[in-house]
Amino acid sequence: MSSETDVSLPVVKLSVRDEYDYLWGKTKQALKYVYDHHLQDVDWFFKADDDTYTVVENLRYMLSGFSTSDPLHFGLRFKGNLKNGYMNGGAGYVLSREALKWLVEEALYDESKCLQDDFGPEDLELGKCLQNVGVNSVDTRDSYGRERFFYFPPESYIIPNYLPKDLWYWSFLYYPITLGMPCCSDTAITFHKVSPSQMHILEYLIYHLRPYGISYHHDVTQGPDTYSESSSIEGRAGTSLNATPADEKFSHPSQMKTAQLS
Repeated sequence: MSSETDVSLPVVKLSVRDEYDYLWGKTKQALKYVYDHHLQDVDWFFKADDDTYTVVENLRYMLSGFSTSDPLHFGLRFKGNLKNGYMNGGAGYVLSREALKWLVEEALYDESKCLQDDFGPEDLELGKCLQNVGVNSVDTRDSYGRERFFYFPPESYIIPNYLPKDLWYWSFLYYPITLGMPCCSDTAITFHKVSPSQMHILEYLIYHLRPYGISYHHDVTQGPDTYSESSSIEGRAGTSLNATPADEKFSHPSQMKTAQLS
């Protein structure tokens, strides 16, 4: 989806202001478009930015344990002034077919459930709409409590202290996170803020590099591993970082100082 036509890509042009502050308007139009044209074509609807690297195979694996007939919303959960938080837009999020139906048919044009103005943070506003009609927010962590959706590139989590400890990001995390090699699920799905050159490197490391003598076997008859309170990462080296309380003045990172977001 774009505000411009690009003949080299299958782009859908939307009549929207192409500005960050108007992402909510752009997202509403995009979701209404896929509802009108593709609702019965696919089971799941995935939204991501153009700088979000996605391992589609791992996305399909995670979704294999769920039914698109249930109203479900997946992604990296952030805190906000919502009971169940909301899924961050940069890391990408997924809607089931039923969730998209509920959104468009019951919420999108109801001012008591959704913001009718185009101005606003799309992920937070979408989270409000979905919770107002009872769509379920799914915990996407694996059985060790490791995240699958990430707001920053891999090095930000693998290398301890790569990100400043006072960065806004930590206060918006809904779940605690472990930094270092145990940071990320073996079936991680997305990394955001990935440069074009980094995308080529990730593509090579994930799909082409094969250590000699090491083979991987995945039992496709088993469903995806999901987190439960009894799961543990005991014995895995890393720096544990608990999610800190979000400043109640801020429901979304865009409301904090611009200098902090760079």
